[in-house]
Amino acid sequence: MRKPIIHFMMFFYFFLFFTSCLTINIYFPEAAVQKTAEEIVDDVRKSKEEGEKEQKKDVSQSVFSLVPAAYAQQEETVSTPRIRALKQSLRDKESLLLPFFQKGNIGEANDGFIQIRNENSLSLKEKAELRRVVKDVNGDREDLYREVAKALNIDQNQIPRIQKIFAKRWIENSRTGWWIQKEDGQWERKK
Repeated sequence: MRKPIIHFMMFFYFFLFFTSCLTINIYFPEAAVQKTAEEIVDDVRKSKEEGEKEQKKDVSQSVFSLVPAAYAQQEETVSTPRIRALKQSLRDKESLLLPFFQKGNIGEANDGFIQIRNENSLSLKEKAELRRVVKDVNGDREDLYREVAKALNIDQNQIPRIQKIFAKRWIENSRTGWWIQKEDGQWERKK
C-alpha cells in the first residue's frame, strides 16, 4: 500500500519540478525591427533629390561589386514585394502630406499613425483631401506593420510593439515645427 503512494508522490514532485521550470519566451527581434524602421522611414521621408543621388550611387557601386552588394542587402534589410510597394505608396503620398504638416493640420502620433489635429483653416475641399490622404497613409502604415511582422516571423499580437518602434522613428524623422505626440499623449511642435 505504501509503494503506490510513494510512486504517486515521486511522480507529483517530478511533475511539479518540471512544470515550474518551464518558461515561455516570445521572441521579439527588437533590433531588427528598429533597423527596418530606420531604413523604411528614412527612405520614405527623404527628398526626391536625395533619392536620385542615392539611386545613382547604388548603380555605380553595383557595377563594381554586384554580388557582395546583393548579398549584404539580402542579409541586412527586410524587404518583400509587398513591403517595397507599401514603401513606394507612402513615398508618393508624402508630398501630399507636407503642406498639412507645415500648416499644423496633422501630426505624428505616438502609435505610428498620422492624426488630424486641426481642420479649422481648411476649405471643405481641403478637409476632404486631408481626410482621404490621412486614411490612405494610415492604411498603408497599418499594412506595412503587418508585413514587417510577417517578414520577421513575429507573432501578429506583437504588432503594437512594431508600431511603437516605427512611431519613434517617424517622430525622430519629422521636421522642425511639425506636431508630434509625446509618450504621455501630449502634443508639441518639434524643436
